[in-house]
Amino acid sequence: MSCEEADKMLCCASCGVKEDNDITLKKCNGCYLVKYCGVKCQREHRPQHKKECKKRAAELSYGTNYYLSNHLGDGPICYLPLPVPTAKSTLKHCCCKVICNGCEYANQMRELEGRLQRTCPFCRQTPLISYEEIEKNYVTRAEANDTRAMTQLGGRCMLEGGDCAAFEYYTKAAGLGDIIAHHTLATIFYRGGQGVEKDKKKEVYRLEQAAIGGHPSARHDLGRHEFKRFRTDREVKHYMIAATLGNDDSLDALKLIYRQRQMVAATVGVGYDHSVELMKEHFPPSGFFSEDELSEVLRGHQAAVDATKSAQRDEAAEAKLTEQN
Repeated sequence: MSCEEADKMLCCASCGVKEDNDITLKKCNGCYLVKYCGVKCQREHRPQHKKECKKRAAELSYGTNYYLSNHLGDGPICYLPLPVPTAKSTLKHCCCKVICNGCEYANQMRELEGRLQRTCPFCRQTPLISYEEIEKNYVTRAEANDTRAMTQLGGRCMLEGGDCAAFEYYTKAAGLGDIIAHHTLATIFYRGGQGVEKDKKKEVYRLEQAAIGGHPSARHDLGRHEFKRFRTDREVKHYMIAATLGNDDSLDALKLIYRQRQMVAATVGVGYDHSVELMKEHFPPSGFFSEDELSEVLRGHQAAVDATKSAQRDEAAEAKLTEQN
């Protein structure tokens, strides 16, 4: 990301106000390149941003850029990409920030060594303990359009059997650009039929929105959707993007596809290119990819995994393992 792009993400693209504890900026749902402090600023900035937004949205739709970060973004303290497995990070109930285990562990060690009172590593508030306190804080933050608080309330509603209320929370959060909310609407509601009627078109739309926002599992699900429609070229492209975001399932799918086609070539007993023509009914040429392309995806996958690693996170994982043993 260039310095100019970084500056755009730190302040409202229209009025220039910077993000702080009182002001939360929301990303543009089309391109994810700029942020706004509210709907009014977004509408006022639309005429000059429209062209750039459409261009970027087209690039993201089928992933002309394979090296986007995942939907979780960077940790608010260490500024390293957050790991996708939720077990490797913690949601702080006080400020609704997701903190990686490395930063959480470092803060705990600082407090133990200095005999300090336990506080949140981000906002430095005393942690909320009771269910009532946490619930009240989520409601307050949701009223201020905090999408993470909305998804938390939605999840709690589902656990308590309030599917309609959960659907409303997730729908509102998705409308404000929350990627996890889009994915939940696609998988739990429109695919699973929980609280609403199953709807394949709405499911795919929500998956597309989540995938554009960098959600690896949503991108993989789109690949599965294209597989069922026999559109192998799109299937493979989705898998490649998801794999370079660190998704193991997509990487395994690509390896399987590559092995199957190699086996087809060997079974036919002729040159690989000729085998493609003979088997194109079941293995369309448009879905083929070379060994070099697979190697590039493998490198991208490893780079995505390595980007989430740090010494502090390794120490946190080791400490947790030692504690369990």
